[in-house]
Amino acid sequence: MTSHICIFEDAQIDRMFPLAYMRPVYDLRCGISSLREKIVRAYPKATVTLHCRPYLADTVRLRNPKHHVNEIPANDCLFINGRVVAEQNFGRKIPFGSKKDIVYVQDGVIVAAFISGARLTKFKESLGNVLPASLFEGLPEVNVDVKVASYPWDLIHENGRELVLDFQALMGKKRKSKRRKIEGLYLLGKEGIFIADSAVIKPGVVLDAEKGPIYIGKNVKILPFTTIVGPVYIGDDSIVKANSTIYQNTSIGPVCKVGGEIEGSIIHGYSNKQHSGFLGHSYLGAWVNLGAGTCNSDLKNNYSSVKVHLGSEEIDTGLQFVGLTMGDHSKSAINSVFNTGTIVGVSSNIAGSGFPPKYVPSFSWGAPGETFTTYKVDRAIDVARKVMARRKVEFMKVDETLFRKIFEMTSEERRKRGMPA
Repeated sequence: MTSHICIFEDAQIDRMFPLAYMRPVYDLRCGISSLREKIVRAYPKATVTLHCRPYLADTVRLRNPKHHVNEIPANDCLFINGRVVAEQNFGRKIPFGSKKDIVYVQDGVIVAAFISGARLTKFKESLGNVLPASLFEGLPEVNVDVKVASYPWDLIHENGRELVLDFQALMGKKRKSKRRKIEGLYLLGKEGIFIADSAVIKPGVVLDAEKGPIYIGKNVKILPFTTIVGPVYIGDDSIVKANSTIYQNTSIGPVCKVGGEIEGSIIHGYSNKQHSGFLGHSYLGAWVNLGAGTCNSDLKNNYSSVKVHLGSEEIDTGLQFVGLTMGDHSKSAINSVFNTGTIVGVSSNIAGSGFPPKYVPSFSWGAPGETFTTYKVDRAIDVARKVMARRKVEFMKVDETLFRKIFEMTSEERRKRGMPA
């Protein structure tokens, strides 16, 4: 019976841009955990290979020293699509081992496959890039009912459910926090609240877990007169500013500063939305900063499903609520506004009044109603280095290489919009 899994990236990875430019798709968060953490949790005794696009390999190795990267030191392996949102029973639906090679499929998408022998040798030779569906041709198929994210808004849509499931899974392994006496703290649904011992919560805070759990991580600071309505996750070392309202189905952090009103959103680590303004049904990458008063729309006035421009493609999401998707290291100026379903790429800067285009390419600089120009990569790198240093995080050579590669990868979409190289 095999004891090795490979979490892989498939040819549909471009649908998860811009969030997947600077990380493998399985490192996107949904709920409390990343997609990778959910998969690994389903196979606790397995050794792990992380498969990724070549330009990400050095970064993935640096951040995952205990895992293999783009190599499989085994004679058989269970391959699992990195876009899978693995449920607690995922390991039972797709178990280790098989008497023969087999592929598991959900609506035509390769979810997983058990591969061995000569066929595994062929797979090992293909690990230098995304794995195409054609690589799995000829295998007997089994249809399975699992969740697979196709677009960023799929993760937002599933976030509330995953917050509940992740909370249950983590509480099974973690002792409950001590019931400290915190003066002026109001708790509703106490059994659904976890507060790390090192968290600091000021008077006047309301934690309402009557309709979903609330997880408060290590060294979190929640300032006075804040209301948090679960399910919500506040990651380690984050700060929630005074008079904030965090509504259900929201994941924040770690190491974020947030304020104003946030609902149904996912914010990756080291990002800031610490002033007034509304953020709803949105997904922010890491190192994002939203200026004071920044707001987004997540609902159309006619209540129809939201259409999103992803590159040159228009996609009907089929969802009534879709907000802003913003790639890593992007920023908005004070009082910026974003329309429903807006996509902003990596390392872009939005300023000025009015709505910017619904699709802003990576490394763009401009204001609504004006011609956007290219944010030069050297300047973007210099700013990122300064921003990370403020949080005592070193900007390393692998980070610079990553910036330059993504700048190169996205040059064509800027050129098509008349922006200089």
